[in-house]
Amino acid sequence: MIVKSYPMSAADAAWFHNDGPANLAIVMGVVLTKKPLDFERVRKIYSERIVTFDRFRQRVVETGFPMATPHWQDMSNFNVDQHLHHIALAAPHDEAALIKLVNDLASMPLDHALPLWQAYVVDDVEGGSALIMRAHHCMADGTAMMTVTQRLYDPAPGAKPLPPPRARGASIGKRAVKGLFAPAIDLVTEAARDAAALAGGAGMLLGELMRPDDPLSPLKGEFALGKRVAWSQPVALRDIKAIGKRYEAKVNDVLVAAMTGALRTYLKGRGVDVAHTTVRAMVPVDLRPPERIGQLGNEFGLVLLDLAVTEVRADRRLALTKARMDALKRSPEPLATKALLNLLGRGPKLLEDISNDLFGRKASVVMTNVVGPADALYLAGVPIDRILPWAPHPGKQLGMAVSILSYRGTASLTVIGDALLVPDPETITAEFNREFKKLLKGVKAVAATTTGKKAPAKKAAARKAPAKKTQATRRPAAR
Repeated sequence: MIVKSYPMSAADAAWFHNDGPANLAIVMGVVLTKKPLDFERVRKIYSERIVTFDRFRQRVVETGFPMATPHWQDMSNFNVDQHLHHIALAAPHDEAALIKLVNDLASMPLDHALPLWQAYVVDDVEGGSALIMRAHHCMADGTAMMTVTQRLYDPAPGAKPLPPPRARGASIGKRAVKGLFAPAIDLVTEAARDAAALAGGAGMLLGELMRPDDPLSPLKGEFALGKRVAWSQPVALRDIKAIGKRYEAKVNDVLVAAMTGALRTYLKGRGVDVAHTTVRAMVPVDLRPPERIGQLGNEFGLVLLDLAVTEVRADRRLALTKARMDALKRSPEPLATKALLNLLGRGPKLLEDISNDLFGRKASVVMTNVVGPADALYLAGVPIDRILPWAPHPGKQLGMAVSILSYRGTASLTVIGDALLVPDPETITAEFNREFKKLLKGVKAVAATTTGKKAPAKKAAARKAPAKKTQATRRPAAR
C-alpha cells in the first residue's frame, strides 16, 4: 500500500524544528464546563469532526535528498482513541488540582510516531468537567486553532457546528490549477513573495538585531524540565471598552497595559530594578491572506514590543503602550519576519537554531492575543463556561508566554512559564486582575467627578427658574 506524503510549508517546517530540549513548541488549551461532559458523546464528536482536518490524521516524517525536510504523511490506520483520553481529576477536585494536572501535561512531549495532538476529557472538576487539548505549533497557529474550535463546538445544544470560514479572494484561475505543477507554482510564488518582503524589511530587521539584548532577569536563564501555568479571573469586555474610551485606546492596548503593570510588579518583587530595565515581548501578528482563511498552518509575522515596565502610573503605562503598539501597526516588521521564518524553514535546522537564538536574546516573553467566539459554545450539549489558551515559548531564551483570549463577553489572561524561572505564575495573573481594577477604578472616579460637577449647575439653574410650579415641573421631581 502506497502511503501519501505532502511537503510541509516553510513556516510550518520552521515551527516543527522549533522544539527546544526542555521547551516544546506546543499550543495548549483548556475548556471548562460547569456540568459534566459525557465522554462517549465527546468521543463521537471528535471521531467525526477532527478527521475533517488532514493535519489531525497525518504524522510528520522527514524525507528527501540531499537534505531531509518535514512532510505530512497520511496514516491509514488513524485511530482517535490513540489521542483522546478519559481521566478523572485527583482529589480535592478543585482548581489547584486542575492546575497541577495541566502542569504535568504541559511538560510531556508528543509521540512523533502519531499525529501531533492529544486531548483529555477530565471528570470531577468542581462538579463539572475540563477538556485539555495539546497540538504541535507546526499544525496551526492561534488563529487557525479558532477554526478547529468552530468545527468541534456547537453554537447551541444539538445544533450543527459552525462551518469553517470560507477562503476569500482566490481567483477562479488559481482554483483551477491542478496536477503535478500546482505545488511547484505555489512554492515559487511564495518564495518570490518572501524574498520581496524580506528585501523591503531588511533595514528594519538589521536594526532589530542591532538592539541590545534584553537583560538577564527571572524570565531568562537555564530551563528546567517542567512547566507552570496559571490563569486570571475573567474581565468584562464592556469594562475594557470603558477604559479604552476614556484613554482613546483599543481593547488590546488596555489588556497589554494591564499585563505590563502586572509584570512590573512581579519583576519588582523578584528584585529587578524596574525603573532601569527593558522587557520586550515577542508578539505574533496575524497575516493570513484571504484565500487561506479557514485553513490550518502558520500565517503570522513577529514584532518586538517594548513593554512600559519603567512607568510607575497605570494611566501613563496605557498611553505609552498605545503609542508603541500604534507604531508597530505601521511597521513592515511582521511581513519581514514572516518571510524570514519561511526562508529558514526551507533550510537546515542548525541555521534556524542560530536565528532563533539571535532573536530570542532580544526579548524576554512571548505575548499573544486571539479574538475568540463572542457567543457561548457547547460541547456535547454542555455549555462551555471558559476557554483558556497557552502559547508556547520555544527556544532557549524566552522563559514565559502570556496569552489573552476573549470569549462570551469576557477576556482572560493565561501564563505558562518554565518551572525554574517562573515557579509562581499565579502571582502574575492575580496582579493582572488588580491592575485592571485599578484602571477601571480610575475611569469610574473620573466619571463620578464629571457627574458631580454638572449637578450644582443644574441646581443653580433651578434656583433661577420662576417660583411658579406646574404639574409638568413637579412630575420629574417625584421620580
